[in-house]
Amino acid sequence: MLDPAAPQLVVNARVLLFSWQPADPDAVAAILPAGLLPCPDRQVFLCQYVVDDDCQTSGFGAYSLTYLGISLVGMDPPDGDGPGGWWSHYFASSPRVREYAAARGVPAQAGQTTVEVRGDRLTTETRADGRPIIRTVARVGQTSHLVCSGHHRYLTGRDGELTSADYPYVAEPVTPFEIESVEFLAPEHPVYPLRPANPLNICWGFYSPRVSFAYPARPNALDDPPAAEPVHQAPARRARSGLPSGS
Repeated sequence: MLDPAAPQLVVNARVLLFSWQPADPDAVAAILPAGLLPCPDRQVFLCQYVVDDDCQTSGFGAYSLTYLGISLVGMDPPDGDGPGGWWSHYFASSPRVREYAAARGVPAQAGQTTVEVRGDRLTTETRADGRPIIRTVARVGQTSHLVCSGHHRYLTGRDGELTSADYPYVAEPVTPFEIESVEFLAPEHPVYPLRPANPLNICWGFYSPRVSFAYPARPNALDDPPAAEPVHQAPARRARSGLPSGS
């Protein structure tokens, strides 16, 4: 088992990350533990990604992953890269990744994610317990000179303690990018309360065939003061978009 206090690096993952306004805002808010406040629109985020080769990670090996969560008020990362979020669901194909994440308080479960691009059509699918539970279709273009970088803050809980960590990332997003559909395919599954409203209302998002990010060292207790300076500072020559991480 990997040391859960050790940082881990992932490079050139194929990542879809975006958020929406939910069909049932009250159900979304009810998922949060006491003390955490959702954004006023109860915004939900989803990340589906694939790491194709062992050489792209410092210790995880190749794997696929989907996570969902709820954007929060008052939990912004130190560089103001958008709202922090509560990880509500986390489906990883690798037992090593699941063990590492669970030891940090992440609600890690077994699952498989596929990310496929044919022409300008991106299709991602998340499977759990042998059945598809989420499918996303988007229209995508090509990468350009734009590079986005920053941090996103994710919160977890273990043994009654809330913790947070800031995840640095660098991404090369494609243009154009447009989410066409998001299907929650299993009404009986615990992710179903997070389904998007109809009509679909996307808040932000991107797809990138190359996202690099890090799981930082041991998460901090929520009442710990934030660091005075961000751990990572992007060079001024690089474009900044405020897009959350693909971690």
